Amino acid sequence: MDPSGGCPHAANARLLARGAVAPVVLPGEVEAMAVIGHDALKEFLSHPDVAKGAAHFTALQDGLIPDGWPLKTFATVQGMTTADGDDHRRLRSLVSKAFTTRRVEALRGRVEEVTAELLDALEVAGDDGRKAVDLREHFALPLPMGVICELLGVDAEYQDQLHHLSNQIVATDIAPEDAMAANRDIVAVLSAVAASRTEKPGEDLTSALIAAREEDGDRLSGHELIGTLLLMIIAGHETTLNLITNAVRALCRHRDQLELVLYGKASWSDVVEETLRWDSPVSFFPFRYPTRDLTVDGTVIPRGTPVLAGYSAAGRDKAAHGADADVFDLTRYTGSATRHLSLGHGAHFCLGSSLARMEATIALERLFTRFPNLDVAVTEAELPRHASFVGNSVQQLPVTLR
Repeated sequence: MDPSGGCPHAANARLLARGAVAPVVLPGEVEAMAVIGHDALKEFLSHPDVAKGAAHFTALQDGLIPDGWPLKTFATVQGMTTADGDDHRRLRSLVSKAFTTRRVEALRGRVEEVTAELLDALEVAGDDGRKAVDLREHFALPLPMGVICELLGVDAEYQDQLHHLSNQIVATDIAPEDAMAANRDIVAVLSAVAASRTEKPGEDLTSALIAAREEDGDRLSGHELIGTLLLMIIAGHETTLNLITNAVRALCRHRDQLELVLYGKASWSDVVEETLRWDSPVSFFPFRYPTRDLTVDGTVIPRGTPVLAGYSAAGRDKAAHGADADVFDLTRYTGSATRHLSLGHGAHFCLGSSLARMEATIALERLFTRFPNLDVAVTEAELPRHASFVGNSVQQLPVTLR
């Protein structure tokens, strides 16, 4: 795997041509596997003999994974994404109360309000359309970051720092000392958030998680609280940020598809779902581990091997999505069920999927309704990519509004 990231699709196509499961080498010469075919990934994500807990990561348990390994946090953080069985159900049940259909729908008005404020600020930053402005910095980032921080009760003063640290934690080309510093710093920030909410509880999820911990000491440990907040901050803004950014890029490069939506022949929901399939916000997500030697699509994955879920590859798997899987087509699933896996599958399906979909749908509709001639100001090759094979997007998105 290229630790510097880059656009994954050409490499994914080469891997898919060889099979649905691929051996890969992670930074530090750590041997791993990636499940990249749609059907194989769907099977793997819900397989009863596949675990998320790091106790099943053989190389880690054998002491072969050093501190500062850029992907170590994904394996060792204590929270829903590294828990199995009863522990996973316990942690998920505590957080899921914030993401019920009713609670998410209750956030709609606030999402619309923040979107309107950001569009006003975007227009000012773009000098009323006369100069290029970074859509990612001024719109795609502050919307999901602001919403998840409000939901968690994180004060605005911490938001920029948390985004910077999140970027470092998901980076795969980071130096060991920088990776360790980023983890220390984000734990310190989130500990300060937890302390603030302990002293002054509010109507937020962090206060609710702290209350649950205090009412029943074995419900949520201190490490689990910080791990849960870390996962919520990263998953709650990085993925939606990438989704909005990738959707805008896709629509600007495919004006015919944008016209379908503007003229009512496709929906903004179609844009979100096709972007999730065609240019998944998450490329390769770490980790799962077979608890026994497991055969997936004819390939044996040895017990204890760290496995990446190849969402960006599965989204363009021609065996599942047809010969035109590389084509951005908003009419692809009209009248039929969504078939991508970009929000996961099985017990670990993305808990915030409804919120992410709502945020992206509102953001895109309001953005292009207000600025129907919005366009990317540079070529695709000029856009700097994420320095990670986990996240899949660009670092900046300069656009002209009119």
